[in-house]
This record gives sequence, structure tokens and C-alpha cells, in this order.
Amino acid sequence: MQSIKVRSRVGSDGMLHLQIPGGIKDTELEVIVVFQPITPTTEAKTPEDLGWSPGFFETVIGSWEGEPLVRPEQLEYEIREELL
Repeated sequence: MQSIKVRSRVGSDGMLHLQIPGGIKDTELEVIVVFQPITPTTEAKTPEDLGWSPGFFETVIGSWEGEPLVRPEQLEYEIREELL
């Protein structure tokens, strides 16, 4: 069994046409359709939509210029009493 996620649009006639990628031709398939209407609340939001300045992540990511970050030695694992 394979799972393929596609985004498609229902036409004004109420018909949904699916094009299956992957080179499957001249064969029988059992198809299960699960759908979720896309509304403005389910669409992905840009960082600007979420209140970040334009280009913020492009400017900040990878720009650490201080001394190298070093992870200190880990402490001994604390042994605790078992909960009953």
C-alpha cells in the first residue's frame, strides 16, 4: 500500500479530478479519499504573517560570531525513589 498526498481543486461542476503521479498505468487500484477543505486558517502562514520582521530568519540563522559554544560535561544521573 502506498500513500500519496496531493492538493487538488473541486470544479464548479462538483467533480474532483485526480492525477496519480508515479507512472501507474493500465492497472486496477483501490483508492481511499480523505479530504479536508482548505480555509485561510489551515493554510501555512509566512513568518511575516506571524509577526516576524521581513528577512529576520535569513539574517539571524548562522550569524553567531561570539566564542564557540561548548557543551559542558554531563552530571551523574540522579537516582530517585520509585513512585508507588
